[in-house]
Amino acid sequence: MGTIDPVTLAVLNGRLEQIADEMDATLFRSAFNPIIAEAHDASHGLYHAETGETLVQGKSGLPIFVGAMAFAVKTVIDKAVRDGGLEEGDVYIFNDPYDGGTHLSDFRLVQPIFRDGKVFCYLASVGHYHDVGGNVPGNYNPAATESFQEGFLMPPVKLFEAGRFRQDVVDILQANSRLPNSLYGDLNGQINALKLGEGRLRDLLDEYGDATVATAFEELKSRAATLMRAQIASLPDGTYRAKDFLDNDGIVDEALPLELAITVSGEKLTLDFTGSAPPCLGPVNIARSTTVAACYVAMKHIFQEVPANAGVLEPIEFVIPENSILAAKAPRPVGGYTETILRLIDLSFQALAQAAPERVNGCAYGTINALSLAGYRREDGRRWVMFSFFGGGHGGHPEGDGLNHGNAPISTATIPPLEILEAAYPVMFRQWALREDSGGPGRNRGGLGAVYEIELLEEKADAFLFGERGRYAPPGVVGGEAAAMNRFTYPAGPDGGEAHPPMASKMVGIKLAKGQSVLLETPGGGGYGPPVEREPARVAEDVRLGYVSVASARDRYRVVVAADGTLDEQATSELRAA
Repeated sequence: MGTIDPVTLAVLNGRLEQIADEMDATLFRSAFNPIIAEAHDASHGLYHAETGETLVQGKSGLPIFVGAMAFAVKTVIDKAVRDGGLEEGDVYIFNDPYDGGTHLSDFRLVQPIFRDGKVFCYLASVGHYHDVGGNVPGNYNPAATESFQEGFLMPPVKLFEAGRFRQDVVDILQANSRLPNSLYGDLNGQINALKLGEGRLRDLLDEYGDATVATAFEELKSRAATLMRAQIASLPDGTYRAKDFLDNDGIVDEALPLELAITVSGEKLTLDFTGSAPPCLGPVNIARSTTVAACYVAMKHIFQEVPANAGVLEPIEFVIPENSILAAKAPRPVGGYTETILRLIDLSFQALAQAAPERVNGCAYGTINALSLAGYRREDGRRWVMFSFFGGGHGGHPEGDGLNHGNAPISTATIPPLEILEAAYPVMFRQWALREDSGGPGRNRGGLGAVYEIELLEEKADAFLFGERGRYAPPGVVGGEAAAMNRFTYPAGPDGGEAHPPMASKMVGIKLAKGQSVLLETPGGGGYGPPVEREPARVAEDVRLGYVSVASARDRYRVVVAADGTLDEQATSELRAA
């Protein structure tokens, strides 16, 4: 490896990140699907020519995708070797969740970039398509027992072959979607993102030279690994354990344990998931590559100073039992992978809170609450599918309260605005509000979850929910308390009444008539530190803002507050002293 001066390295790092950021922006602005266009459920990056390792990621895409894409690119590298090599202009497409993927909704495009007849690096794009077949519109099928019920699987095939566009591949894709036009628009957005990325990268290489940029790649990875080792070495040696649960798998109503033992030994970190549940019947299994990607995201939350590339994982050893929910093989269903990887991040916070409380947060709300409403438009019979995910509270942290109504910590995505959803689908939001008392009490309170009430404006529709945290609340850390649990309410029948999912957080086949609504109340985040250490004035302000009820202020914070937020200091002192 050559040498590179710090100023040039910093400039190249910024330029390379800008390439990935522009690719993100290109897809976000051109996608047809609100999950990509509004929620930014997509990602782009640059990857190593031989190993597929992450070189550079965009700042606006989903970090979980960036971690998983390293495995996806390696899948393409291995396939090209088996098939006799690559040609300039090749672009692969696939959604295999067991081979560098996540779930069937996420389609990956991988393109080698050639310089002087050799692959210099890879560009990759991944985005969540609105519908890819399967038993349930939107593909989050909580009753799936094999991946064939979740959508169609596309193995790595060439979308472009030596620059020639393969319409036959696109025909297959569109034929397997309830929303073929949406799929076509999203696919073209990804193609254009790759084109832009290729052009920007070639300009950079022409300006600085291939050797200089290649050296920058190696140096950035090396510095990330060195910094990660230093961060690990600052922790006290020892083994720190945590255990949490998924509500169930959607098929069998039994809790699924997930266990993590983090061992710190000098500059090395071992993440051991021994004791986690075996593969399950329902769709909360994840592939080994997805488990590693989730750990990458968790480590970046905890070691925030470390640059985001493959160097983060260099000092980490993984122990992931083959016969576990965290190393699923085909055709185990994996559609709800988001719920499981969120729990892995929670486990990381809970375990490392014992070693480095100053680095961790209370657990976030822990579910994307994938909710789908689908039907046919009365005036012309057109199919409509409203699929979206919904927000909740983030955990309290060493410096303050958790974020209210944020998105899941596996991503930098946003919650699709209600105006966009109402404009695109025959629904109306009766409520879109913060949920009182949902944040976990603590010295620094967990953020609040949300209340969403969605009314159907069409004659009829089917609804499906794939959520979590309906039975196991998001924990606090360092003495902080748990947040409120997930709660979903739907019509008991055509004449009204209320019903709740028998499995707490998952339900298929809900029938809605015009004017009926579903109500989703999402969890908050766990608290940080003991609630009695929260300043009474802050609790009074929470009551005034409607974040905490008068009763909760008294019972959980030991603070006496009037309904208007007026603090009774003497009564509070007496209550806390008692």
